[in-house]
Amino acid sequence: MNLTRTFATSGRVLRQLGHDPRSIVLLLVAPSLLVGLFAWLFTDTSVFDGIGPAILALFPFVVMFLITSVTTLRERRSGTLERLLSTPIGRFDLIFGYAFAFGLAAIVQAFVTVLFAVRVCGLDVEGPLWSLGLVAVVDALLGTALGLLASAFARTEFQAVQFMPLLVFPQIILGGLFMPRDQMPDVLHAISDWLPLSHAIDAVNAVAAGDPAWDVYRPLSIVSAFTVGAVLLASLTLPRRTP
Repeated sequence: MNLTRTFATSGRVLRQLGHDPRSIVLLLVAPSLLVGLFAWLFTDTSVFDGIGPAILALFPFVVMFLITSVTTLRERRSGTLERLLSTPIGRFDLIFGYAFAFGLAAIVQAFVTVLFAVRVCGLDVEGPLWSLGLVAVVDALLGTALGLLASAFARTEFQAVQFMPLLVFPQIILGGLFMPRDQMPDVLHAISDWLPLSHAIDAVNAVAAGDPAWDVYRPLSIVSAFTVGAVLLASLTLPRRTP
């Protein structure tokens, strides 16, 4: 991997995002609006304090998955990636360049969403705010990595979205948002242990509850390992030619 080529790819992707108002709105505004909708829905109750942390893990993850997969597929369909791969730029340079660019976008998105949830929506968090932001960033990076992986296998933007029932929906259902994982049937609990979003929700709930640092960083390290693995797998499976 050549760092110069990687950062050049990142710069190009960031410039493209900067000239796409719809993507900017989806990245920075949509997650906060969804969090605000949940907070408004449960006004004058303590429900939002219970589900708010899990929502902070969920929405950045989903939005970054969509943005990353669709944007990367669009470049493949337009022939941009195929032309770039005909130059000395390698697949690792491209994928890690995309990962770095979308990772920066994920960091901004996560902190905007966390600040909105805490300062505007009044989410009560026992742990330090920076830890909540860190968990949200890692969750968004996970969505970015899985989006890159999905884009390596899909042929069209629609097919990338179709990966959501396979890569996203099971994690939402079994991640602990609707039911505590320790109350699930044994088989479903065992499956949820292998889903990265489950550990992301565990980490954000631990921050919100003010649990010891190990209860936060242990699941966070698992999510980080899944993220790195997804980016590496995407680098190895990215086709040189678009079918």
